[in-house]
Amino acid sequence: MNPVLTIPAFGPVLPEIILAAGALVLVLFGAIRGERSGESMNVIALALLAVAFVAVLMLPDEPVQTMYGSFVVDGFAKFMKALTLVASAGGVILSMDYMRREGISRFEYPILIVLSTLGMMMVISANDLIALYLGLELLSLSSYVIAAFDRDNVRSTEAGLKYFVLGSLSSGMLLYGASLVYGFTGNVSFPAIAGILQGQVGIGAIIGIVFVAAGIAFKISAVPFHMWTPDVYEGSPTPVTAFFAAAPKMAGMAMATRVFIDAFPGIVGQWQQIIVFISIASMALGSFAAIGQRNLKRLMAYSSIGNVGYALIGLATGTVEGVQGVAVYMAIYLAMTLGAFAVILGLRRGNVMFDNIEDLSGLARTHPVLAFCLGMMMFSLAGIPPLAGFFAKFAVFNAAINANLVALAIIGVVTSVIGAYYYLRIVKVMYFDEPGAAYDSMPAGVKLVLGLSSVFVVLFGIVPAPLVAAAGAAARSLF
Repeated sequence: MNPVLTIPAFGPVLPEIILAAGALVLVLFGAIRGERSGESMNVIALALLAVAFVAVLMLPDEPVQTMYGSFVVDGFAKFMKALTLVASAGGVILSMDYMRREGISRFEYPILIVLSTLGMMMVISANDLIALYLGLELLSLSSYVIAAFDRDNVRSTEAGLKYFVLGSLSSGMLLYGASLVYGFTGNVSFPAIAGILQGQVGIGAIIGIVFVAAGIAFKISAVPFHMWTPDVYEGSPTPVTAFFAAAPKMAGMAMATRVFIDAFPGIVGQWQQIIVFISIASMALGSFAAIGQRNLKRLMAYSSIGNVGYALIGLATGTVEGVQGVAVYMAIYLAMTLGAFAVILGLRRGNVMFDNIEDLSGLARTHPVLAFCLGMMMFSLAGIPPLAGFFAKFAVFNAAINANLVALAIIGVVTSVIGAYYYLRIVKVMYFDEPGAAYDSMPAGVKLVLGLSSVFVVLFGIVPAPLVAAAGAAARSLF
């Protein structure tokens, strides 16, 4: 009997199809129009991301598998994809005026953003090791190029090269770990692996999980695979840094959560130790290493390392409440990060960009609204109530306590207090130091991102229920 050819359902992958087809159209449009297409390409890319966002909202909440089980759509995938698309759109909006002023407004940039976002969405819905690796490579290869997008700038070229070399190493580690897991289970599908790895498992599978965790840790810039982050953040064009700090973090945490919760649910005790170690190391390094930083982009790099550590507390619990905490934390982190980078992009006089902490001196007197918004972001990142950042940390700390990881929660609180020093130092510089010359007015797109981020950071403390409920539904869909 001849085998029957079955065609997979394409409905669950509609957002990815939109981005893939849109990227091809953008390539054709850019090739025809040439360098003149830079501005219009950004608008088209934003429209593509918006259409994909609507398509994501239309996806079913119940888990649906397609592509022969290698691709899954559920409530968690919907939630994290929506955050990723918002982050990518924010990255495009923040870049529009900057790229034009710096003379690097080329049509390739929005195409690379769209392709990178496509890779992120594939990673979020990957249901086996092969799909995970394919999505991760699409994300990574696009990211290497945009890190070095300002090709006439030595620091940007160096950032792209460092990212490429270390990223290739991490991809190899992830692939090696995946091959070990496959070798000891005979499967690449997450549900099949979960069915085999129960209770006590062999040392070979544990080593495979360690290598997989190492590859994932690099993608989310967690210690001890964080070494690329400060240099790449500082050397890349500022909008690219904002994009790196926001969108790939959403996909990376979603990837980590899906891999460990879906593929290894029966051996939580084994991988929990790895996540706890990475979480503590990231929180500690993010808190202490940022104290001596003078460059705002490097400071935000160490801040992102620390924030990944806090989010990993939720994953370490291995519970529904912990995954809900991860989802809430990443949504709030996205708003705080985009808002902070919007202010950094506003520090411009003519053709000169400023990105040192001293450049914020007396900002409250020359630009009171800008200083107030950045102050809110810093207070929120420090976890001071009633701003959103406090509730983000409370969610993961509470989940850790309920999962009997009290020591981890206490370490998180202590490192959060230490980290508050460098956030509050920025507020002190803005409000108590002598002011310098005024900066140029911010572009409309940057103002839009800053305004929306500021409103979210304040309103979440007043009306937290919608986001918390959405995050709870997303978390339950994984279990």
